[in-house]
Amino acid sequence: MSTLSNKIDFAVILRVANANPNGDPLNGNRPRTDFNHFGEISDVCIKRKVRDRLLEKWVENGRQDDGNMLFVQSEDRNEDGAKSLRERAEAVLGKQLGSDKTVETACQKWIDVRTFGQLFAMKSAKKSSKKNTEENSEGDTGISVGIRGPVTIQSAFSVEPVDINSMQITKSVSAEGDGSKRGSDTMGMKHRIDKGCYVFYGSMNPQLAMKTKFSNQDAEIIKNILPQLFENDESSARPAGSMEVLKVLWWKHNCKSGQYSSAKVHRTLTVKPDGSIDLENLNGLEPEIIDGF
Repeated sequence: MSTLSNKIDFAVILRVANANPNGDPLNGNRPRTDFNHFGEISDVCIKRKVRDRLLEKWVENGRQDDGNMLFVQSEDRNEDGAKSLRERAEAVLGKQLGSDKTVETACQKWIDVRTFGQLFAMKSAKKSSKKNTEENSEGDTGISVGIRGPVTIQSAFSVEPVDINSMQITKSVSAEGDGSKRGSDTMGMKHRIDKGCYVFYGSMNPQLAMKTKFSNQDAEIIKNILPQLFENDESSARPAGSMEVLKVLWWKHNCKSGQYSSAKVHRTLTVKPDGSIDLENLNGLEPEIIDGF
């Protein structure tokens, strides 16, 4: 497979209806907003959903393609039984973990590593004692290998400010005793956004793709899963159908360095509150517009 041969920019337009698209754990799990009350979905949250869809695709394909395994898997979607990233890394890389072969082998095995990059930062596996701790303080401190990925994704922001509605709920019922007493955590709050249109942008860099061996085929895989980003992602905070990708815009440049900067490309897109779009013309660069799933 040839590495990514052309720079790619993309944008994803999505709609939220009666859902909490990305709760903030430092703010009572209320939907994230900036200081101007525009809704926000963090880039980490979006990458988590991309990884989940990639993992589902790998499972659907019978787990046959070793090059499309996932290194970062959520606990509820763990497909290999590894209890930690270290355990998964050691199972696949073995003695190569921490060597000059770490980057090459990791990128061959895990599609999310060659897509987004990864920091392999792990403590020394040696059993520590007071003597060993003193010896290792300036010696073997563990593993730290960084990989820069060619695919970057920005946080998503709503097109206009959003209103957050909250309701008090009963989180649990009495599970012990005679049932007459409730725990201190019985009552809670649930938050949602009634409606909102969000957009996020991303880019694929061929120069960094050469280092991780991110291929044209990998780019097509990402392109095909973006319209289905919220399928199989239901929860009580995001009921089925409450989050929907409306459109994906895919700009493929005619060279590795790109015909225009990503900032200039992204500025050509104007998204309206109802999800409709206006596009400015860039000479020689027209996006492919893909409908959501």
